[in-house]
Amino acid sequence: MTIKLIRDHGQHYRPRMACLKKVEALLIEMQDPKSGVNSSEQKLSVTSIPHVIAGKDIIAWITSHMKVDTQEAQAVGTMLVAFGFIYPLQDPKKLILKADGSFYRFQTPYFWPAQKWKAQDTDYAIYLAKRNIRKKGILDEYEQERYEKFYKWLNHKWDFIVNQAKEQNRAGKQRTKADRVVFDCQERAYWIVHRPPPETHSAMDYGVDRLFDPNAEEEKTSYYYRRIIIFTQQAIMRPKVKSTVSLGANPWQTDDDAYWTLNMPDVDLPTKMTVERWSFSFLELLRDPCGRANFRLFLKKEFSGENLAFWEAAEELKWGAASAISEKAETVFKMFLAPGAPRWINVDGRTMALTVKGLQCPHRYVLDAAQTHIFMLMKKDTFYRYLKSPVYKDMQKKAISPAPHNFTEAQLEQNSRNRKPGLHPFVTWQRQQEEKARAAAATAPIDIKKLIANKLERQ
Repeated sequence: MTIKLIRDHGQHYRPRMACLKKVEALLIEMQDPKSGVNSSEQKLSVTSIPHVIAGKDIIAWITSHMKVDTQEAQAVGTMLVAFGFIYPLQDPKKLILKADGSFYRFQTPYFWPAQKWKAQDTDYAIYLAKRNIRKKGILDEYEQERYEKFYKWLNHKWDFIVNQAKEQNRAGKQRTKADRVVFDCQERAYWIVHRPPPETHSAMDYGVDRLFDPNAEEEKTSYYYRRIIIFTQQAIMRPKVKSTVSLGANPWQTDDDAYWTLNMPDVDLPTKMTVERWSFSFLELLRDPCGRANFRLFLKKEFSGENLAFWEAAEELKWGAASAISEKAETVFKMFLAPGAPRWINVDGRTMALTVKGLQCPHRYVLDAAQTHIFMLMKKDTFYRYLKSPVYKDMQKKAISPAPHNFTEAQLEQNSRNRKPGLHPFVTWQRQQEEKARAAAATAPIDIKKLIANKLERQ
């Protein structure tokens, strides 16, 4: 049984394998004894470390070898450090390349990220146990937390983990001091890349494990060739539009803003194409403010506007403010659903029972069942009668047919000078709210005393 951490950065099938192989080739050139980066022996905490390179030397070599500027060379060097090909000696937690005399070393190929073996939790637990033995219980805060979690999760094989850590620690003491320091730095750099500290970005975070290897070549079976044949046939049969035709219909070809003005939501008269689009589906009609207004006019003539009014009220409840949900739901229920409601709508008993039960604890979608029922009623009956009605046919006759764009260069320049700023969506929303306020004020009862008092104050 394998228990994974919440952040499991390993993955057997690595989608960046092609990138990592190119980086490996660059790293091999950097380690060339003749044309590579110059390395020297440096002292680190009284211990002489061999083959140490400086950050500025790495940037200089990348600049001359790849023919790039210093900033881009530093970005490439930081990528090498983030992937774990180069590790810092002085500040191992900061996986960046500094353009100064900071010390770095090339990672051994065994720890390169292109190796197709996952960073297992058991290996990480052995590493933490070994550090705990060597440091005598003094670990970093995040390492101590992970060590305690491993002790709980992997308790069934904790004896094996501790014995492995002791054996590796005993074998490390037999090395020379310089080799011991180098190996400890290499191992710590590897685990910082694959198990980074909290709130640290990891370049090795590949996401969810894949079920197939994207780097492997697919076997050329009969099924493979059948898929290729089907894809090719579909590509041949697919209709293609000439570039001249598609560019001719593109409104961006000219500086005339007539296309955008005619296709705004709050136009007085829509275009013929817009009116035809209303007949595609009932939802398309409701989404267009101009189409909904025309549909409302049709319902008003048929004395059945309560269905659309209820649908709009349910939409306002769904997308309105959270603080007004309870009050709005109660208002809609009293207006459309309650017995003897002023604008009562026809809803079946099952839908009414679901709605009444939901109103005991109202939420945004409490009217969804009733709204869907009314929507289907309008879609199956009222919508098709609207398409055959004089209201829709009259709108088709009044709709505008915009002329094609045939402008000279001088006219295009003049249009660019006379271009007007577009109408902001907030202004459109304000106008809609003002129209709703006027309609509500017109239908509300008139207070004669208040009206006379306001008139006297003005005088």
